[in-house]
Amino acid sequence: MTAQSLDALFQPFRLGSLHLRNRIVMAPMTRSFSPGGVPGENVAAYYRRRAEGEVGLILSEGTVIDRPASRNDPGIPFFHGDAALAGWKRVIEEVHAAGGQMGPQLWHTGSVASFQTDWTPPVPVESPSGLIAPGQPRGDAMSEEAIADTVAAFARAAGDAKRLGFDVAEIHGAHGYLIDQFFWNGTNTRTDRYGGATLKERARFAAEVVKAVRGAVGPGYPVILRLSQWKQQDFTVRLAETPDAMADWLVPLVDAGADILHCSQRRFWEPEFPEIDGENGLNFAGWAKKLTGAATISVGSVGLSGDFMGAFAGEGSKPASLDTLVHRMKRGEFDLIAVGRAILNDPRWVVKVRTGDKEGLRDFAAAAMGELV
Repeated sequence: MTAQSLDALFQPFRLGSLHLRNRIVMAPMTRSFSPGGVPGENVAAYYRRRAEGEVGLILSEGTVIDRPASRNDPGIPFFHGDAALAGWKRVIEEVHAAGGQMGPQLWHTGSVASFQTDWTPPVPVESPSGLIAPGQPRGDAMSEEAIADTVAAFARAAGDAKRLGFDVAEIHGAHGYLIDQFFWNGTNTRTDRYGGATLKERARFAAEVVKAVRGAVGPGYPVILRLSQWKQQDFTVRLAETPDAMADWLVPLVDAGADILHCSQRRFWEPEFPEIDGENGLNFAGWAKKLTGAATISVGSVGLSGDFMGAFAGEGSKPASLDTLVHRMKRGEFDLIAVGRAILNDPRWVVKVRTGDKEGLRDFAAAAMGELV
């Protein structure tokens, strides 16, 4: 592709206090290189290299909030406690020194077990109804007190992100983890105000989290919410089968204070409702933008030939065309595009794309998941 044809990827983006040099986001990717929950100098250097490589916005790996069983892997970093926050302070200082911008992804894994380790938390895991999937018990159903404490923990983490100097904060509400378990009727069978027959009712917990985060960071500070239809427990799940159902789900979350919806698909080019606008119709991020008016990030197997879930099964991928991506961005379908494995594999991927260095683009090997390049 010519530099001119890639212009849509390299336009600046502004929203509130966020001023990005291009439309490319580093997607959050679990790395598990923070022993004791504390990110070290190797983590700071890893993110600095992406800033030096011209990534527009870096979103960190999932970092967990202050709850007893918020993570499912011992190498996942905390976003609470003096030692971990000092580590993250070093990270953002390194990123800013290299001219980059960054936000932490704030996370609670709920009842989901890691498929990379047998480690379990020292206390029971928690979820809306004590389920990891429909009909599959794991851990404890959350009390209203536990829910309130969790909402407050998300807010504290977001407030700390702003205090430390991060440019945005992202809430992880996707992929079958805690917030997503409240959305999904298969894992939320509650009969109190956090349950309900409709997706709008089951979104109450997420809306409370977003509202509390907004209160902690104040106006003008960008808040991102990551969402997905699919779950790692079941790739075929769809929370919203129609645009009306999607609006019922998403509009209250934007009203609560989410500025940007980060819409995760396994393959970003797939239309969300092809029965309405055809095989080249809007994807998840496109519909979310249309229905809510919020800015959106699209993501899903960008720049590589294989599905990202294949990496966990040891599958590699080769560089792939960006033509479809550029076409969709030029028509204004979404505002930003998140890139995962290609940037994990190569900190200079953005530079190579911008300069047309096709020969320099790397194949992706699953072994890259086990190191900080």
